[in-house]
Amino acid sequence: MNMSAANVTVVLQYRDSFTKAVTKNVIVVVLGISINYINANLIHTFRKHQIFYMNPRYVLFIHLVVNDMIQMTLTVILFVISYTLYKLNVSVCCIFILIALFTTENTPLNLACMAVECYIAICLPLHHVQICTVKRTLMLIGLMWMTSMFSVLPDLFITLATEPLDFFRSRVFCLRQTAFPHPLIVQKRDITYAVFLVIVWLTIFYTYFKILLTAKTASKDAKKARNTIMLHGFQLLLCMTTYVAPQLLNVLQQWFPKNHADFLFAYYIIVQVLPRSISPIIYGIRDNTFRKYLKKYLLCQVSKP
Repeated sequence: MNMSAANVTVVLQYRDSFTKAVTKNVIVVVLGISINYINANLIHTFRKHQIFYMNPRYVLFIHLVVNDMIQMTLTVILFVISYTLYKLNVSVCCIFILIALFTTENTPLNLACMAVECYIAICLPLHHVQICTVKRTLMLIGLMWMTSMFSVLPDLFITLATEPLDFFRSRVFCLRQTAFPHPLIVQKRDITYAVFLVIVWLTIFYTYFKILLTAKTASKDAKKARNTIMLHGFQLLLCMTTYVAPQLLNVLQQWFPKNHADFLFAYYIIVQVLPRSISPIIYGIRDNTFRKYLKKYLLCQVSKP
């Protein structure tokens, strides 16, 4: 039995009690709805004011928020399905997994681009307007999606080429390993994740230290940008745990098979949920401009009869 099959067997063999399962699902659904509600308010505030959608920084931010909402919605659905239906048709599972992977891999790329934008604004202020335009930002967002697709779509092509047609009519416990089971995909994933890890972290470190040097002798805005990069780094650290999670979960599954479901739940909360709750803090609360308009919108909502 390969490792993917072993993981699924362990999950099914040591399922949670009814009370624990309900508790976990309630926590996940409540967190998902709460974060998506906050993000929906951010999107509405963005759409209503030209000052935001004419600013590349906020365009990148709102793309991250929309991306997070898609990712959060899909992962909550898959989490609930894993406790209710248990198994899902492979074709449907593939669609869910592909979109979830696109959005998951978009997040670190988006954070790296936001860090570069902060770096240009603080360290190259005279060139910021020329370099960071809305048109170029939209092209950059398109490039992010293309990069994620080139990273993920080979999983589908390899599976289509190696698995019989009956496989796509069968039902599986919906995970990436079960939807795309070929060993070559695992090797490709590890290499891709390693490349992403190096590129994104080098970007974060470079921009942080350049802004840090500028912040020592520059304005309050530079120091705030430094703190923003730190938050990006923490958010990125949680997101990048995705890249080492398969190996970590396999080790934990071998050591503590009876607690594997609990480890999966903790992994889901730390890696999938927490990073999505940081985005509103970075710009929705810390950014003075966005906070002013968001507060105005929320007060209008409260004052409505």
